[in-house]
Amino acid sequence: MTQTRGKDGPVQIGQLPLLKSLAKQYKPPTRAQHQFVETAAAIRENPDDAERAFMARQLILCTLPHSDPGDLPAWSRESGNSALIVQPGYDLEAGKPRSIGYPYGTIPRLLLFWITTEVQRTKNRSDLTILEKRTLKLGRSLAHFMREVGLNPDTGRGKRGDAKRLHNQMDRLFSSRITFQQKIETPDAHGKRKLDMPVTSQTELWWDPKRPEQGALWQSWVRLGEDFYNALVALPVPVDMRALRALKRSSLALDLYAWVCYRAFVIVQKNQPPQFTAWTLLARQLGADYTDPKNFKKKTKAALRKIAALYPGLTIGQAQGGLTIHATRLAVPLRHTGKVL
Repeated sequence: MTQTRGKDGPVQIGQLPLLKSLAKQYKPPTRAQHQFVETAAAIRENPDDAERAFMARQLILCTLPHSDPGDLPAWSRESGNSALIVQPGYDLEAGKPRSIGYPYGTIPRLLLFWITTEVQRTKNRSDLTILEKRTLKLGRSLAHFMREVGLNPDTGRGKRGDAKRLHNQMDRLFSSRITFQQKIETPDAHGKRKLDMPVTSQTELWWDPKRPEQGALWQSWVRLGEDFYNALVALPVPVDMRALRALKRSSLALDLYAWVCYRAFVIVQKNQPPQFTAWTLLARQLGADYTDPKNFKKKTKAALRKIAALYPGLTIGQAQGGLTIHATRLAVPLRHTGKVL
């Protein structure tokens, strides 16, 4: 077999494809990988220095679409006896109503983290009326939040630019209608409980038609629907902004992180042993967009490995037909003011 000269002696030519394949596995870490490792190390070194944010419990138990559902009248997701139904809003264009589309992907999730966090920040302020508490200005606080998770709310950089996508998904989310539905069963009867609510009752969204990716939208404001606001106020789940920043590129990872924080909170507060969750149940709750259960399982395991690195005291184990979760500490230290789940 022909040989060539390598650093440590002759290398068989027949071995070169194998060596090239192995070399691909040892590429230098990307910038995103470096940032993830640095964030995980910082959290583990100072776990109590959490940058507090919140997500509503109902939006953890049933989550938004990962990908665009397309032209459907309504989209739904189930979890146990609970369900989430989303309906898109409509605009008038050329004299005809058109569907704005569904909120999907990472940006609506980050927006919901911000909205829930803002609601928690102002809900106990005695100097604000209830209408003022429900009214969110999409200015410095949202821009700051988006920058904190590594997105740029000011510049577009084309169709896939952060500001362009943010504006589009804001329009979709703030125009949509969300329904929480729950089945009720007693020994004597079966029933159904439903909460049907628009995300916002009023909006004023601005942008520059010549440069729609630019920051004119920071003059915008939204007023949350009363029922939606009340749903966000009740029983919020605290999460660490540092982890959101590290997971911001994956809808599934953001959903799983919020779910883990919720489950871990109950486990720690009630001193429970490791809790089992079946893959089938988790797929219905978080992975309805995945047509292949094996692909969902593979992606979920990869995301959970990242989450475990970002959550000291968290243990995720394998079990027949599912996984187990246990935690010895909360993802975010408790405060003694304000009620959380």
